[in-house]
Amino acid sequence: MNLLHIDSSILGQNSASREISAAWVEAWREQHPQTVVQYRDLAREPLSHLTDEIFAARNGAPAPHDLELQRQIDADQAALAEFLAADVVVIGAPMYNFSIPSQLKAWIDRIVVAGKTFRYGASGPEGLAKGKKAVIVTSRGGIYSSGAAAAMDFQETYLRSVLAFIGISDVQIIRAEGLSMGSDTRAAAIEQAHRTIRRPLSAAA
Repeated sequence: MNLLHIDSSILGQNSASREISAAWVEAWREQHPQTVVQYRDLAREPLSHLTDEIFAARNGAPAPHDLELQRQIDADQAALAEFLAADVVVIGAPMYNFSIPSQLKAWIDRIVVAGKTFRYGASGPEGLAKGKKAVIVTSRGGIYSSGAAAAMDFQETYLRSVLAFIGISDVQIIRAEGLSMGSDTRAAAIEQAHRTIRRPLSAAA
């Protein structure tokens, strides 16, 4: 079984999403020791934003003479290959300005690929990445799961929508919120997230 672990927080050791996503992966490995883990840190090694040259290369354009562009094309293909090979995808996704980090969006642009993870047919779009399990670890400074601020949550809603679009229906969200609302609230939120992880983990569909 292959597991792809994605981190996107820029906060390093101070990141709640990094701490919690790592704990989830470790708990999974304890229960599924045969799992092969592939790790990608989008903050430390960011993908470039999608360009017309990279998009053209996906559609069979001749190899470029520019070495930097070729490096970006190779990275594009590698990111997609990692995702396609994964049975389980764990995404650490902090909330930045009500949405996700731009580094994570750049990665999403590499895995949502026509003909690979979705296609359009007579009945509309069809996801091609079925059968994968996704775990989204979200962290937020405020409370966005309920109340007036829920309307500003373009983080979890976006990630759920993208995964559904490419065919992933087995999605678990582990949330730590209110992290900027005092040290006690932060500690309680992170502990609650860890308690969620301690529940039995199921295999991918």
